[in-house]
Amino acid sequence: MKTHSISPALIDFETIKRLIYSDAKLSLSKDAITRIKKCRSYLDKKLKENKEPIYGINTGFGAMQNISIPAQDMEKLQRNMVLSHACGTGEEVPLEIVKLMLLLKVQGLSYGNSGVQLQTVERLIDFYNHDVLPVIYQQGSLGASGDLAPLAHLSLPLIGEGEVYYGGQKQLAKNVLKKLGWKPLHLQAKEGLALLNGTQFMSAYGVHILMQAMHLASMADFISAVSLDAFDCRIEPFDELIHKVRAHEGQKDVAENIRSILKGSGLIKRKKEYVQDPYSFRCIPQVHGTSRDAISYAVNVFLTEINSVTDNPTIFPDEDKIISAGNFHGQPLALALDFLAIALAELGSISERRTFQLISGQRGLPSFLVANPGLNSGFMIPQYTAASVVSQNKQLCAPASVDSIVSSNGQEDHVSMGANAATKAYNVAENLQTILAIELMTAAQALEFRHPEKSSPLIEQFIKSYREKVSFVKNDRILYTDIAAAREFINK
Repeated sequence: MKTHSISPALIDFETIKRLIYSDAKLSLSKDAITRIKKCRSYLDKKLKENKEPIYGINTGFGAMQNISIPAQDMEKLQRNMVLSHACGTGEEVPLEIVKLMLLLKVQGLSYGNSGVQLQTVERLIDFYNHDVLPVIYQQGSLGASGDLAPLAHLSLPLIGEGEVYYGGQKQLAKNVLKKLGWKPLHLQAKEGLALLNGTQFMSAYGVHILMQAMHLASMADFISAVSLDAFDCRIEPFDELIHKVRAHEGQKDVAENIRSILKGSGLIKRKKEYVQDPYSFRCIPQVHGTSRDAISYAVNVFLTEINSVTDNPTIFPDEDKIISAGNFHGQPLALALDFLAIALAELGSISERRTFQLISGQRGLPSFLVANPGLNSGFMIPQYTAASVVSQNKQLCAPASVDSIVSSNGQEDHVSMGANAATKAYNVAENLQTILAIELMTAAQALEFRHPEKSSPLIEQFIKSYREKVSFVKNDRILYTDIAAAREFINK
């Protein structure tokens, strides 16, 4: 079985994808073990020698920062923090994102600036390797002092509290620990803060969405190319010369993608009756390309974030410094997530317009793409569904990052709302899959009415594979199952 060694070196999206979609196990590199031990030893020595207040280590938290905590109560302070901060509510976080949270929390602690015990990091790795996945809730984080409530739920099982999913069942964490022969941990000074401060809830959502987004952007190009041929569109708007004189990277890439996908198409080469196509076809490079550029921006933000130390205070053993600052603030992620949600919503918005054009009875296609409209409603209502989902995405794209609310008795007086931005962006990405699935259903149906003329070899093979999942609609039938099958097809 493959093992991935967590180290202070760069972790990238390809590595994460490989880990999440395989049965690879985690371990700590020798460098990470050395750093973690060194930082913990430094902190223990500092606490013995220094009686000055160090935030969250020998003081209370937030607005109670000036309350000193006796040495004999430091362990209880950290335990109390985990217990009291586990105030999540709402729907449960999807388990694939919980697993990502574990991975990213281990990565963040591996740099040796957090002061945790080695056994605490190793237990998080045990959870990951054995698929012991804490029950976490979507609501409760302000995205400012890190993701306090969600990370408290992630940490509860370390001390034998809370619930986990194990073996496909939700169970009490203490019972699962007993089954596996693991004793609950006794958190030492600073460990509660190290576990609860941090941006791993926002980061895990962002990484998950971005892995989806990169795939969906490619699928949007491919599906739109099917629509182009089905609607008997022109190839000139995708000419390389057009995109050289407005050289946005995403725009150039999309135009090249479309040209490549349509290469060899008989339909695209035939004489056209129409001088111009609607914007939803003609401006695919400009719209899809801009969304691609936004995705690239978000990738860079999250790549920096998942290779960062985001708990507080931050410990620098070599410099003999313990600094209380604000690396847990989610502002970079909140802005990127809002931008990402808008970019994905726009891919859906233009997709739905192509669906609308295809069913509208233009360019030699039958109304609603059935041979006997009137008796059959055909693809009338899938477009309704797409329109409904597009409108929901518009509502979800109201930015969370412009909001703030005072908390902790005024100590935390500006927050990012990045966690809300994350869950909204997740819903937008899920909705985009449905919108693209409906466009694919519609475009594939329309393409059938162009026979015996053929599209490109790539598109013909793509549609052949699709037809193994969803057949041509001759007469009205239940279509929600077709939408679900199309969603599954584009996600493979």
